[in-house]
Amino acid sequence: MASTLLASTAIMLSSLIAVLMTNGGGNRPAKFVYGDHSDLGFSIKFFSILVCFLVAFLLNVQSIRYYSHASILINVPLEKSTCRGNPDGCRQRLHLTAEYVGRTVNRGSYFWSLGLRAFYFSFPLFLWIFGPIPMFVCCVFLVFLLYFLDVTFDFGWVVDEEHCKEDEEMNGRV
Repeated sequence: MASTLLASTAIMLSSLIAVLMTNGGGNRPAKFVYGDHSDLGFSIKFFSILVCFLVAFLLNVQSIRYYSHASILINVPLEKSTCRGNPDGCRQRLHLTAEYVGRTVNRGSYFWSLGLRAFYFSFPLFLWIFGPIPMFVCCVFLVFLLYFLDVTFDFGWVVDEEHCKEDEEMNGRV
């Protein structure tokens, strides 16, 4: 559901940016813009934002693709297997494994994360319209934000020593 919303938002914003690019740009607010005021500069800035949103759209569509494929695979019973070749002398049986379904879900999650990163990357590109200083400040802020989103801390995880010893004794490892 989140991938669908993000993909729809990305394509809508891409359309909006494309309209802004083709609008002629005669009256641009020069009050808040530091740096380049030329039409070529604005075209490059808008085009980079457009490419960023199109990449976000494609990554979110791939996420939807993998999630829907995984939802089909989850409903396939594990007992059933098919044979390659002739069914009489079946040498190879293809089994659907839980690992394959898990990898498919993880790929969908990976593409969703990349699509979300493309949205994060669009913030400095948007602020680039107003000049290099707001873009730099946003980049520094994003580095700190993504650091805390990517790095995990071990708070809240407790190792139960007694439970581990009981498992080792039951399995004969002591």
